[in-house]
Amino acid sequence: MNESSNFLSESPSSRLELMLKAPVPGLLLKLAGPNVIAITILTLVTFADAWYVGQLGTAALASLALVFPFQTLMQMMSGGAIGGGVTSSVARALGSDDESKAASVLWHAIIIAGAMSMVFVVTLGFFSRPVFALLGGTGEALNGAVAYARIAFGAGLAIWMLYILSAALRGMGDTVTPARAITVGSVVQVGLSGALTLGWGVFPKMGVVGPAIAIIVCQGGAAFYLAFHLASGKARVPLRSHRLEWSIFKDILQVGGIGLLNSFFMATTVIVVTGFIGRYGTDALAGYGLGARLELMLVPLSFGIGAALTAAVGANYGAKQYARARRVAWAGSAITLLVSGVIGCAVSVAPGLWLDMFTSEPGPYGYGATYLTIAGPFYALFGAGQALYFASQGTGRVMMPVIASGIRFLAVVGLGGLGVALGWEVSGIFWVVSLGLILIGIGQALCLFTSAWRPDYEVN
Repeated sequence: MNESSNFLSESPSSRLELMLKAPVPGLLLKLAGPNVIAITILTLVTFADAWYVGQLGTAALASLALVFPFQTLMQMMSGGAIGGGVTSSVARALGSDDESKAASVLWHAIIIAGAMSMVFVVTLGFFSRPVFALLGGTGEALNGAVAYARIAFGAGLAIWMLYILSAALRGMGDTVTPARAITVGSVVQVGLSGALTLGWGVFPKMGVVGPAIAIIVCQGGAAFYLAFHLASGKARVPLRSHRLEWSIFKDILQVGGIGLLNSFFMATTVIVVTGFIGRYGTDALAGYGLGARLELMLVPLSFGIGAALTAAVGANYGAKQYARARRVAWAGSAITLLVSGVIGCAVSVAPGLWLDMFTSEPGPYGYGATYLTIAGPFYALFGAGQALYFASQGTGRVMMPVIASGIRFLAVVGLGGLGVALGWEVSGIFWVVSLGLILIGIGQALCLFTSAWRPDYEVN
């Protein structure tokens, strides 16, 4: 087969063959390209939401700061943790030429998604007020966060299905179909979110809950499109009911279940630090929320490349091409290092490139600029570390990468708590966060030298 042929027009079986045989740089460009475009457009939704809400004032921005880590946690769990387990399981099954198992994985993944979405419905749909109050939310900021959460998490099944079905398709080597769904849904969401938040035209002005309604409507529609695509038999692995088997749940959860801890560590680090910063006042909370929003947005940007790494590493691991799997991982992390580094250094030198889009109020602006100046240079290590974590998912063995995330979590929470107790300036807490970014990059890179990546038997 001609390896230079257009990846997007290849048949499902040819896409798998390309993952196993195509030159690594070209493979990553072809496989990750649609995903990166989709995630970039999805990231614009986050920009837009923060800009719209910023027009409502500091209290509304503080509401978004309280909610955003939990929203990111749900996306990390559905797309990065359980979704990564689904991509890995499907890719390894197809790499070992077991299409029946791949079809069963798809059905089991939907069952898991339904169960996991209920966790967020119960925890944040019904009990959001005490949770946000623990993080320092008060008054109007707390009320806005609660109203947002009841919608976004109460109907969280829509978001879970979008990310899980996208993950399954990526495991089949199809990054185009989920990219199309996410891109169209995100473009519509940008407009609908603004209309509902600020009251454009015939739409009512709903304030901070506007983005929550928009995300459910648009991502739910995208999920329905993907379900129809899979059920219609257009994908390599069709969506059909299967007999439930513990072995299939285990295959997904040995990556996705353990990966939930990684998502927990990533998002909870920001949640706990948000609680620390909340003790410095509403301006500090709003400013840090803007800075942390950019940091957490590097996770989906890394995911744009990382999801392709999960699929490519998984397919090669299933085919016992372990050395090639490592080459794919290092190449993907290098690309992410470069992209994240450019973003981080730019906002460190000129914080206004980011902050000017959202607020001009001196209080939040000053705190946000301080955070970006300190943490920005280390975004490169953070982004590369995240890409390597997604690559590790492809091996089906993620215990060591999760431990690396846990070390970062303990360091940031422990030192940050100490700093608050000792009365440090807020900049000291920001330096603790930066230490965490360094630890995640170095820790994930060291994982590639463990036995999970170097089985005794190698084909190439």
